[in-house]
Amino acid sequence: MPRRRTSSSASSTAPSAAPRNRTPQPVRVRRRSFGDFVKAFLAFVVLLVLVVGVPLALATQIGWPLPDGAPGLDWLQREITVKTFLNILTVVVWFAWAQFTACVLVEVKAALSGVGVPGRVPGSGPSQLLARQLVAALLLVGATAASLTPGLSQLGQSMEGNQKPSVAAAQQTPGIFAQQQEQAAGTASALAEQAGQAAARADGAAAAHGDTKYYRIQPPEGRHHDSLWEIADRHLGDGRRYKEIFELNKDRVQPDGSKLSEASLIRPGWIMEMPGDARGGELVEMPDEAPNVSEQVRQQISDYARTGDHAQGGGGSGAQGGGSGAHGGGGDNAQVSLPEQRPAPATPATPAPSTGQDHAATPAAADHSFGLPEALLTAPLLAAGLLGALGRRRRQALWQSALGSVGGRRGMEPPTPTGDAQDVQDALLVGADPEGVRLLDRALRGLAAALTAESRPLPVVYAAWMGGNGDLHLQLAQPAGKPPAPWQLGQDQTFWMLARADAERYEDADTAAPYPGLVSLGTMDDSRLLLNLESVPGIVSLGGTEADRTAVFASVAAELATNGWSDRMTITLVGFGEDLTPLAPNRIRHLDGFEDLFETMSAETRQRRGALGAAGHDSVLTGRTGPAQHTRWAPHLVLLATQPSDEDALRLAELAADAGRLGIGYLVGTEGTDLPGAAWEMRITGEGKLLAPLLGLELEAQTLPAAQRRAVVELFTDADPEHGPGGSDGPGGASGTANTPPFLVDISEQGRPAVYARLVGSYEIIGLDAPDDDRSALLHEALALLLLHREGVHPRVLSSALWPRGVTADVRDALLERLRAWLGTDPDGTPRLATDATGRLTLAKSVVSDLDVLRSLYYEATQGRGVGSRQVRGRLLTDALVLVRGPLLADRPEGRYRWLTHEIIDAQLPLLVADTGLALSEFHLEKDRAEKAIEALNAALRTAPADERLWHELLRATHATGDPDRLRALAADLVGRSGARGVPPRTEALLDELLPTWRDGVAAAG
Repeated sequence: MPRRRTSSSASSTAPSAAPRNRTPQPVRVRRRSFGDFVKAFLAFVVLLVLVVGVPLALATQIGWPLPDGAPGLDWLQREITVKTFLNILTVVVWFAWAQFTACVLVEVKAALSGVGVPGRVPGSGPSQLLARQLVAALLLVGATAASLTPGLSQLGQSMEGNQKPSVAAAQQTPGIFAQQQEQAAGTASALAEQAGQAAARADGAAAAHGDTKYYRIQPPEGRHHDSLWEIADRHLGDGRRYKEIFELNKDRVQPDGSKLSEASLIRPGWIMEMPGDARGGELVEMPDEAPNVSEQVRQQISDYARTGDHAQGGGGSGAQGGGSGAHGGGGDNAQVSLPEQRPAPATPATPAPSTGQDHAATPAAADHSFGLPEALLTAPLLAAGLLGALGRRRRQALWQSALGSVGGRRGMEPPTPTGDAQDVQDALLVGADPEGVRLLDRALRGLAAALTAESRPLPVVYAAWMGGNGDLHLQLAQPAGKPPAPWQLGQDQTFWMLARADAERYEDADTAAPYPGLVSLGTMDDSRLLLNLESVPGIVSLGGTEADRTAVFASVAAELATNGWSDRMTITLVGFGEDLTPLAPNRIRHLDGFEDLFETMSAETRQRRGALGAAGHDSVLTGRTGPAQHTRWAPHLVLLATQPSDEDALRLAELAADAGRLGIGYLVGTEGTDLPGAAWEMRITGEGKLLAPLLGLELEAQTLPAAQRRAVVELFTDADPEHGPGGSDGPGGASGTANTPPFLVDISEQGRPAVYARLVGSYEIIGLDAPDDDRSALLHEALALLLLHREGVHPRVLSSALWPRGVTADVRDALLERLRAWLGTDPDGTPRLATDATGRLTLAKSVVSDLDVLRSLYYEATQGRGVGSRQVRGRLLTDALVLVRGPLLADRPEGRYRWLTHEIIDAQLPLLVADTGLALSEFHLEKDRAEKAIEALNAALRTAPADERLWHELLRATHATGDPDRLRALAADLVGRSGARGVPPRTEALLDELLPTWRDGVAAAG
């Protein structure tokens, strides 16, 4: 089990750095006063009058106001008398009474159960508020045994044995739960009274006799939650002495059967033995000398005292204790615990998950980062999202360039990044864990599909932990029963766990993403924490310097914008991140200030509340299952990097009070520690630690520093066809520099290469002896990667491509030496595998591939010598098309060459072949050689069968033959290939022009 690192040691030496108490005042201890009883009596009288007296008065004094039979048409013409008016008024009063009575019943049920938020009676605003206040006043003096039940603040805290969970608690925000918090305050006072009976005796007798004293953990009061730090501060005079209390009570069985295993994990109703010099109220001495304490409390303290030798047996497991009464509704607190780490089975079926980094067995193997940005090397999910989005953007640019080309191809080659952008791209390639993203996405969607099949709602999930052994843990806001197979219960009822081996068996599920708001915050040991921002009941605040905060905000924004486990969402950035919009223009929007944000979010909050009510859903989670799941309830996540003013912070807190159920999340930067409405309070340090000081949560923060952020944005903007070198802002056209390949081959007889690799089709190498069989596959794959990147390949990129699950540096270096020896040297002694000034591996010009030759031939035909000579152009295009023998690396072994998923060559090669076929077809049609044009187009279609331009030219060339039967056969073949999607509109228009009767043939065939 990984052990948690906390900041407690630092706190002990630096009092100024000690975590601050959210509530400066200690828990109030007061008796129920005479005024409380008077209020309760008056509330009872008012309820009796309104609920019972009103209907009795109406029935006896006025009677039934409605007519006895169905009224006739003459009823509309009768004069309105005083009696008619009174009957109408009576009906209105009856409806008002019924509505108020329903409000009373709803509030009584919620108050007695203590679970969840009271339901809303439609259109009952003031009536329900009055009912809530009357019920709260009536029940205030009746809280007794309910106070002894652990509350909502214990979500996910039960642990087995010697587990070391790390917890980050979140106190409830002000707003719609204010009345419930008032009731909690009354409950706290009732419990405090029982302990306060012995306060005076505890002060004097303890000093005289040194008797053992005990303290009973108080339930939450408002936003205040008891902690060992506060207890030590009140009763020992120094909060840093909380460790003494912890050591006295560590691993002792508590009244609810669980044990204290972490100083930050305490529950209402637990008993703490105190050091001998403890002073102050709320302390209870040995129960025999505390007659005013209730018999139940006295017995609990007596039983607890007998565990003073810290016996380890009995009492039930922590998991069982936490699964019973310690979990209530999910609306009041949000906590996250480090799940129990289970060792992975030692079988090949469950290999360790890839972290996207080289795993070194010795210190020498670490190689630091070879100059690559460490922030992206250690963020596998963020890197995978950015890499996937960048690939999609580059493919989109290629397709847009192909469809929008006029007078030649634009953007045939995407720009090759240099400098920081090149380092960042390499870091993305090394750090990315696309397999982890795929498993996370399939696991979450599979869970949603299974719950939907069982007609069960999605549980509220506060966080997800991705363990080092590949297991996925979901931490729920409250117990939700047994999870559907293959999910299992984790360490307690609030953890659902899925083993990696089970996750790998999931298939793609046609269901909406259930938890799109999950985002990585950092790692603790080998576990990665993803917080579900949209489920937090309030605001998540982040303190620290502006630069450190912005680095965290940028990482969160970038991952949310590009992650692979969400469908749709809106990300609003305020105070930073205007430059991040190019990452996902359809997701990210930027607002200038708080007023714009408040206006926007107020309107959306009202709209979502109304939409949920109209749909009959209590939260967005229930709206993500069923028929409407793909069209509604996408999250809206707000990242406010600059601290709002005090007035704006209060407005934001009220706005965020109901955000958890509406699918709206708020992450707000702050310079201090107290932000109204903050459910999670975190701080980023200059050393890259993400801390929740009061709770001991310490993560290695995931960040995206300013320099890396600029480089990432540069990669995306350069790929944009509208702004890149080949777009509308660049030269464009056939003469644009974007058409120039990164590596041109001498295609004359004098330029014959020493080593020639055939990649387009089956993989063959000419000019080298076959390597040893046991290393042949790795050497061939490494050479293919280098051939596709003539600009150079970083050694860590090469090793992560060949060994996605990691490799030690000595194995990597040994392979590079074999590769150098295999490639050999040129006649002048120059090695064919060299290292450039940046440390990247490059191939000599004497090592070429057929893809290099294909690019060079097309370039020379369309922009070089072929421009001025028709004969040369025809010969070059024909030679280029002859090189095409099939798809890239057609016979590559299964399980290898997975790095090709990060490349765009799968989009480039078909476009290049299609452009070559189109150019050669045009060349032949200029001389009315339709058969030659058809031959060229058919050759190109074998590699690019989905290119609509080739089919258009084939239709025109076939039409030029003057054979209508042949054209009808081609049209029928094209319709058949289109399938259920139908013929594309432009193709349909072309068929109408060339063969108006083509639909008749389709109908006859059908």
